[in-house]
Formats: sequence, structure tokens, C-alpha cells
Amino acid sequence: MKYKKDKSTEEKILEAARKVFVRKGMYGARMQDIANEAGINKALLHYYFKNKQKLFEEIFMEAAGKLFPRINDIFRSEETLFIKIEQFCSEYIAVVLENPYLPLFVLNELNQDPVYFMNKLWKNDKRPDPSKFLQQIEKEEKKGLIKKISPVQLLMNLISMTVFPFVGKPMFQLNLGIDDMQFRMLMEQRKKEIPKFIIESIRK
Repeated sequence: MKYKKDKSTEEKILEAARKVFVRKGMYGARMQDIANEAGINKALLHYYFKNKQKLFEEIFMEAAGKLFPRINDIFRSEETLFIKIEQFCSEYIAVVLENPYLPLFVLNELNQDPVYFMNKLWKNDKRPDPSKFLQQIEKEEKKGLIKKISPVQLLMNLISMTVFPFVGKPMFQLNLGIDDMQFRMLMEQRKKEIPKFIIESIRK
């Protein structure tokens, strides 16, 4: 049977895939799950997207396209250092809460072929540019406004404290006995807890 592609069906598939990937992740999801969620047959799904990897990449690039420009806007803005730290945590956590498959997919692809993946991810000048943020940290440290700290170490602390809870979500849920809603509430709290912790550690 021949199908004719239309935008509404494609968007219906993408919306269904988002829901399934959020529930089951990249590796737990099946094409049949996505077809069922979209209310179409599997043949039609494969006509639009040849395999799960291609479909997931489309969903992933859409989410990444929302996150990285926001992060760059924060890095390049004229806001104070402390406000940037608060904004970074809030924006990153907000996007990943709606797209929880992002961190694990990135880690997996980086382990497979880091150069190819990063070039694909950051095409069209989407590469995060923290240079202004790092310079701001260095300037404020030299002025005596914050404690002495390596700008790169501060940035790594900021990223790792926001990323790791999502990567370690299954471990946290099993060890702490928390469900998805409780985890989400904890991450909402971390929008404030992480900046507070970092800012207090460098404030003079």
C-alpha cells in the first residue's frame, strides 16, 4: 500500500513518540508502542520514519534545539553572575523534565562516536559558548566579589549538579523509594537548591 505523507500525520506521530519516549525511554520504547499511541498502523509509521533511531533523533534534536539556544542566551547576557547561575539551573531542569530521555541519550551517543554526534548536534552554530560566562567568573574573582575558584570547575559543578540526577534517576527512585511525581517535585526544588548551594559556596 502506498501512503502520501502529510504534515498532520507526521506531527501526530512525533507527539505520540514524545509521550512514549518519556514513559519508556529510547531503549524501552517499541515502534508498535508509538503506532498504538498515534492510532495508526505500524506500516504507516515506518513509511514516515524508517526506524526508532531516526524517530528518536528527530525528537531529540527538537528538544536540544530548545535547550542550547536558551543556555547560550544566558551565557551571553548582561545579567549578574548569580542570576545566570539561577537561570541556567531553572532552564536546564525545565527542559529536561519535559524531555527526560535527553541526558542518557547524549551519554550513550558520546560513548559510541563523540565527534560525529557532537558535529551533528551542534551544526548550524548551535554549539554552547560559555566563554563570556567563564570570563565573568574570572573577573569577579579578581575583583574580590567571589571566592577564588577555577571558572571551568565552577561551570563543571553547575552542569554536573543539574545533569546527574536525571542520569541517576532509576537509582534514586529505587534507593529512596520515590515515584515519578516525587522525583519531579525534587527536581523542581533543585531549580532553587543548586543555585543556592553554588552561590553560597563562592559568595564572599
